[in-house]
Amino acid sequence: MKTKFIITILIASSILVACKEEIKQNKIDLKYPETTKNPVVDTIFGTAVTDNYRWLEDDRSKETEAWVKAENEVTFDYLSKIPYREQLKSRLSELWNYEKVGRPFIEGDYTYFYKNDGLQNQYVVYRKKGDDDAEVFLDPNTFSDDGTTSLGSLSFSKDGKTAAYAISEGGSDWRKIIVMDAEAKTIKEDTLVDVKFSGISWYKNEGFYYSSYDKPKGSELSAKTDQHKLYYHKLGTPQKNDKIIFGGIPSEKHRYVGGYLTEDNRFLVITASVSTSGNKLFIKDLSKPNSRLVTILDDVKSDSYVVDNKGDKLFLQTNLNAPNQKVVTVDVKNPTPENWKDFIPETENVLSPSTGAGYFFATYMVDAVSKVKQYDFDGKLVREVKLPGVGSAGGFGGKTDDEELYFSFTNYSTPGSLYKFNPKTGEYKSYWKPSIDFNQNSFTSKQVFYTSKDGTKVPMIITHKKGVELNGKNPTILYGYGGFNISLTPSFSISNAVWMEQGGVYAVPNLRGGGEYGKKWHDAGTQMQKQNVFDDFIAAAEYLIENNYTSSEYLAIRGGSNGGLLVGATMTQRPELMKVALPAVGVLDMLRYHTFTAGAGWAYDYGTANDSKEMFEYLKEYSPVHNVKEGVKYPATLVTTGDHDDRVVPAHSFKFAAELQDKQIGDNPTLIRIETNAGHGAGTPVAKTIEQYADIFGFTLFNMGFDELPNPPKSKIKS
Repeated sequence: MKTKFIITILIASSILVACKEEIKQNKIDLKYPETTKNPVVDTIFGTAVTDNYRWLEDDRSKETEAWVKAENEVTFDYLSKIPYREQLKSRLSELWNYEKVGRPFIEGDYTYFYKNDGLQNQYVVYRKKGDDDAEVFLDPNTFSDDGTTSLGSLSFSKDGKTAAYAISEGGSDWRKIIVMDAEAKTIKEDTLVDVKFSGISWYKNEGFYYSSYDKPKGSELSAKTDQHKLYYHKLGTPQKNDKIIFGGIPSEKHRYVGGYLTEDNRFLVITASVSTSGNKLFIKDLSKPNSRLVTILDDVKSDSYVVDNKGDKLFLQTNLNAPNQKVVTVDVKNPTPENWKDFIPETENVLSPSTGAGYFFATYMVDAVSKVKQYDFDGKLVREVKLPGVGSAGGFGGKTDDEELYFSFTNYSTPGSLYKFNPKTGEYKSYWKPSIDFNQNSFTSKQVFYTSKDGTKVPMIITHKKGVELNGKNPTILYGYGGFNISLTPSFSISNAVWMEQGGVYAVPNLRGGGEYGKKWHDAGTQMQKQNVFDDFIAAAEYLIENNYTSSEYLAIRGGSNGGLLVGATMTQRPELMKVALPAVGVLDMLRYHTFTAGAGWAYDYGTANDSKEMFEYLKEYSPVHNVKEGVKYPATLVTTGDHDDRVVPAHSFKFAAELQDKQIGDNPTLIRIETNAGHGAGTPVAKTIEQYADIFGFTLFNMGFDELPNPPKSKIKS
């Protein structure tokens, strides 16, 4: 029976949270809190735009806090009633519980490595000297009781005797930097605070460079930050005395500024950007007292970086007049582009270079799969490295005097493994392989090329159990991103392994906007061409349906951050195409995204509503928050976000969920799951991650009509 009820929450001034009609979905009753509408009207290029839920942008208000609590109560009550939620959680925990080890690296007299015993919330940093047993160097699991304080960057002085490491609290992008005596493992000085989007780059043993913004007025989680600065911290001095090295000039705004040193500590390299694509490039010779800052590039038309140097000879990675990247050399005395000479020329495949042991390693993406070539510093090809299989390789980096290097290898059905590589012979051997309760030989991956709306061929890798019948009834997750020059290459995921164990299909298309085919591919999915990304994703869904991998009743679409935008736009444009939508930490209000934190830096990909009338109208046409229509049956939707997300502020998700709950018709549930004390994703404790995936997969299968798991876990797993 449908009922109505009213929930009253008294806070400071009382606010009324009414509740909508009770509906039924797969035997679970739902009663949504009704979100108060307080319309705010903006006039943009002569067009009035109404924002009913602007008040949810205030992350410090009692009203927003009450709304989050009420929504979470409804959501977690619903999720708790999914009959196999605990089975999924148990299987995720069981499969997750294996030792994971990172690539070793040498600092001073020690070899360091990251390791997680299995279900530890955070990786632990270990070290060993020679043949001694490994000891714990840093254990982030001791930073907080609930595991929500995580370790960010870790960097060592030139002699390895001092370390500086950054921590994140509650998933925030704001960091603190702690300096310690690496030998004694004791804190050396006061903690540096209010650091954001920063590396830690040491100058000899004297101090380090880092980057940050001034602390914003208002909420530190949502207020705009758009004037980045590079600082130098000298050991033993207070942070207030740290010198600004670059940035801070009001007339010359840079949203992202970074500084790093060449391995010989001779050159400070500074990058400065106004957006997430394109950077200015500067260099300073620290071996000469009071040397001036030399400009290599004074515009942001390319992505260019100093990779290494040999004396005065610089090696630069660039996509200037080379959309697929190349490596060039230039003399530091005349470093501007007209003097550049090709070292590793551009090819038809995208290049990502690294150096180690006195060699260059050129990792190429060939249809999103890795290929690696080794060069000497004269530009001579030494060899192509024959990888263990078809998939993604990473690593091959290190110091010049390293005698051995390490690389990792993985694909969608192969858990990540480490290999020890001899750069002189090209031979390698297994260094570490996981012992995991997953039979990779039972799964298969296939790369297909499908046709998007405008005729563009787009690759997609489809992975599932061998022997899956293509009958249109397989539960399928279509995962995408399509932005910011980010490439989706094959990699193993514990959560996806559990999904595929249930007979699920996992499909990943390499959409335009990504970096799989270089700058042209990226640009083809930006600003006034952003619709190409959504069209590519829609065409991927249609391919899976037409080829009987699945059908609309068994298809879920999923993505996070920019991928959350992808899901939001796709489900509002083609709501009938999928059964379940899973937008995570999404950019969902395209008319206001640039007003929060560092959002203005995303304008290269999106453009902003302030740019022009044409750009405003284009954004408004696909902005998920502004395209939820009255009387439309949207797919079952589980919006996920974190209350401490200060990259894509949770207000995006709040407003989108409120619009859906208000306008949705039919029985498909619309829920929002708001993780407390969590941010954009990095550093999320393993325990929280497991719970999130159990909820996501449970919600997905339940709304596809499964009353029990398609392929229940082993009998030892209790329901």
